[in-house]
Amino acid sequence: MSLVGTISRGIKAPIFRKGDDLIKMVPDCVINAANKSNFEIRNNDVIGITEAIVARAQGNYATVEQISKDVNNKFGDKEVGLIFPILSRNRFALLLKGIAMGVKKLYIVLTYPQDEVGNPLISPNLIDEKGVNPFSDTFTELAFRAKFGKIEHPFTGIDYIKLYKEIAGENCEIILSNRIETILDYTPYVINADIHTRKRTKRILLEKGAKIVIGLEDILNESVDGSGYNEKYGLLGSNLATENSVKLFPRGGDEIVNGIKEQMLIRTGKKVEVLIYGDGAFKDPVGGIWELADPVVAPSYTSGLEGRPSEVKLKYIADNMLTKDCAEDELKKIIKENKAHHDDNLALGTTPRRLTDLLGSLCDLTSGSGDKGTPIVLVQGYFDDYSTE
Repeated sequence: MSLVGTISRGIKAPIFRKGDDLIKMVPDCVINAANKSNFEIRNNDVIGITEAIVARAQGNYATVEQISKDVNNKFGDKEVGLIFPILSRNRFALLLKGIAMGVKKLYIVLTYPQDEVGNPLISPNLIDEKGVNPFSDTFTELAFRAKFGKIEHPFTGIDYIKLYKEIAGENCEIILSNRIETILDYTPYVINADIHTRKRTKRILLEKGAKIVIGLEDILNESVDGSGYNEKYGLLGSNLATENSVKLFPRGGDEIVNGIKEQMLIRTGKKVEVLIYGDGAFKDPVGGIWELADPVVAPSYTSGLEGRPSEVKLKYIADNMLTKDCAEDELKKIIKENKAHHDDNLALGTTPRRLTDLLGSLCDLTSGSGDKGTPIVLVQGYFDDYSTE
């Protein structure tokens, strides 16, 4: 029996640039790392590539002016509502600037006490103390400040109401509400900026009488004045790049992951799986922030990563099915037989998440978001179990 389970290795790589051939360079990095660090590439290994290097190699960027032009093309000279943006300088500040530049006036609806991914605007305890019903109570900016006092992010110290108003400029009004239809009291022309709830939000707004509703996925879903774009996700998944531009979510990833898989087979004889990953799907237990600000964990992956894990709960077997004198071979047999029969009781407590979400989260935790210099991750033994030889 193998005595080692899953291993996740960060693979150091050069700084990737526009035009780089990832289908060649990613296998180069993995194979060189294996040779120099004395480990073996095996069948069923998984190579993860952070979405940032894919977008950079593609040159998939857009300026504030290009965002502004696309918004103006869609709304013209109208007063527009922007609802449920997340509170983030990295993720949303430049998007807000571009959107505000493209409209006559902007009404911004912020959720409280926190945004969609858990960034706090105020303490949830204040909601109880002030007797506020967050499901129904709506506030102007002045009324909100009068009710709750100082507004400051606990980690950064940022007053996001003040910051977003400064970014959007003079022709901006901020409303605090968790009711989707609140924005229709101000304008029937709406950009819904939420990420994971965006389809429901758009549906409700249209049912309530909105005239035009677009999501962030509908902005820069095609090139504007030579900009980058993403036909499926638009501005969703974008990040701050420079003072005046954002990096968009990569496009055309299927060709890249399949190309890398093919090259690894040619060069090593091993059948590996490949995915492009962004944010991991996990929640910070202290700050309460859900890290998934991208629309998906893995925008592209090879076909072998479809589906969910097929697992049995080893603890359940140990507590309920093993005798004192059970031999190791018998335990292996029990595991294999029960996995083959897919007994729901024996799977109780295992994680029914998609493989790409689990592996993408593992890759994101391994590579980090700072200066580790490991935008490629090699995961080995992920599909092994206790009975694997």
